[in-house]
This record gives sequence, C-alpha cells and structure tokens, in this order.
Amino acid sequence: MTAKLTLAMMISFLITILFGCFLIPFLKKIHASQTLSIYLRTEHKKKIGTPTMGGIIFFLSSMVTLFLLWITGKISINYNVIAIITAFFGYFCIGFLDDLLIVLKHNNKGLSEGSKLLFQLIIAVLFFYFFMKAGNEPLFWIHSLHMKYNIGFFYGCFILLILVSSSNAVNLTDGLDGLAAGLSAICFFAMGVITLSTDWLDGYETIAIFCFILTGALIGFLLFNAHPAKVFMGDTGSLALGGLLGAISIITRHELLLILLGIVFVLETVSVILQRYYYKLTKKRLFPMAPLHHSFEKKGWKENDIVKLFWVIGFLGALLAILYGVYL
Repeated sequence: MTAKLTLAMMISFLITILFGCFLIPFLKKIHASQTLSIYLRTEHKKKIGTPTMGGIIFFLSSMVTLFLLWITGKISINYNVIAIITAFFGYFCIGFLDDLLIVLKHNNKGLSEGSKLLFQLIIAVLFFYFFMKAGNEPLFWIHSLHMKYNIGFFYGCFILLILVSSSNAVNLTDGLDGLAAGLSAICFFAMGVITLSTDWLDGYETIAIFCFILTGALIGFLLFNAHPAKVFMGDTGSLALGGLLGAISIITRHELLLILLGIVFVLETVSVILQRYYYKLTKKRLFPMAPLHHSFEKKGWKENDIVKLFWVIGFLGALLAILYGVYL
C-alpha cells in the first residue's frame, strides 16, 4: 500500500509540473488575469497581470492520475468514490465559471450568490444520491463518543452545509502566494492518513490514494504558486479543493474533524464573519482587514512570513487531527 501511495503522489506531482509548463503560458497569452481589490493595490501591486484559473492544472493532473491508476488496475471505483469525484468536479465547474466571468468582465464580479448557491445545491443533491447509492446511512456520527444519530432527510441539508462551508473557507484563504495550496496539501495528506484507518468503508483505499494524489499535485503546483507566484489557483482551484475536502470528510464520517484539520481555514472564515457583524453593529472594524492574513499584511508582516506561520499552524492542526482521527 505504501508503494501505491508513493506512486500516486509521484505521478500526480510530475503531471502537474508538465501541465503547468504548458498551461501557464497559455493563460498568460489569453490574459486570464484577475482584477485586484482596491484595498490591496499597494501590497499586491507586483501581482497585477499574474494569470488566474491555475486550479485547472492540479484538477486535470489529479484526474488524469486517478484515471491512469484505474485503467492499470491499481484502484477500483465505486459509488463512494464517484460521490467525491462528483463534488470535486462540480465545485471545479462553479469556480471555473466564476473565474471566467471575472476575466471576461475585467472586474471581481463573477457568478451571483444566488447562482452559486443553486449550483451548490445541485451538487449536494447529486452527492447525496451517490452517497445513499453506496449503501451509506444518513447518520450524524461522532466516533470518539460512539454516538450515531439517523437524521434522515436532514442529512442532505447537513451535506450542503459542510460542502458550502469547506469550499468557501478554502476560497477565503486563497489570498497570498502558496497559502491555500500549501495548507490544502497538508490537509489532504492528513486526510489520506486518517482515511487509511477507515477500513470499514467500502472504497477507503481508493479515497486515501486520491488524497495522496491531491497532495502530490498541490506540491507540484506550489512550484508555480509559491512566492512570487507565476499563477493563482483562483476560484477554479480553491472551490474544488474545499468541496473535495468536505466530501471526503462526509464519506469517512469525519465532518467535525474538519475544524481541527483545517484550523487555519476556520480561523480565516471566522475572521470574515466577525468583521462583517462587528462592523454592522459598531461601524468600526474589528481587524485591520479580513480575511485574517490580510490583517497581518496591514501590520507590516512580509507575505512569506505570514504564509510560513499559517502553514505551521495548519501542520500542527493536521497532526492533532491525525491523532484524534486514527487513535481516538
């Protein structure tokens, strides 16, 4: 199994580098760049013109790797695997459409909130269908307390909540070079380790391998996305990563573990929520700027130092998540 996991990471890593070398010049050629926020023009002036939609690179490389392993008989596909692929592909499409509209309109207004929610609802329904087709029960399951609650139809609403929350959390964190990609690589590596312990789940080995495929792909992507970034992942990548992370946590019954596993994503999201409601109540800002990483920028921190700090926090959270998910 160890050899198979290593092979999966290596293949996706190499394919990502290959795709990056071809796709980044293409994105530059078609001027697929995002308009920067007026609040960040000073800090991110050098980033103007950097192509976005880089999520295409690791999405394609991870799917190609998964396909290669499948046709060579290294992995098997069942409804649980189809469910997570559905979430990954669905959120990739939402992000791609959002980025495409932003590029075409030359502003930061992509899909409307209503359109995004409608598409996410469709993805949640499809995911729920394959989830039930795989023979899973709609259980709210807390492993460490040995608690199981059958919540029936409401589990579909729970799935929507997890997918929306996780996808948006990664999306909010994608604001500095390499930040979201590095944190996601850490999360998928840890989720892969945790998934290997869920031997009661049909298809758990393939899902674990998929986690390691994403880890390899994201490490490869960091060669282009680390500071100074040659490409941004955009909503194309961040929504896909968050949706997949949420989908795997649902399939493996580790939804609550996402709080610890993605601690930085959680902190970033909470900072945005607190900022918004605090401003509504007091007309003052709780943080210099939200999400949280921009507050560090406003305080004079260098971008690399912020990213390193957040990676360390994410790594510690992932280690604790592995400890909890595997041993408790």
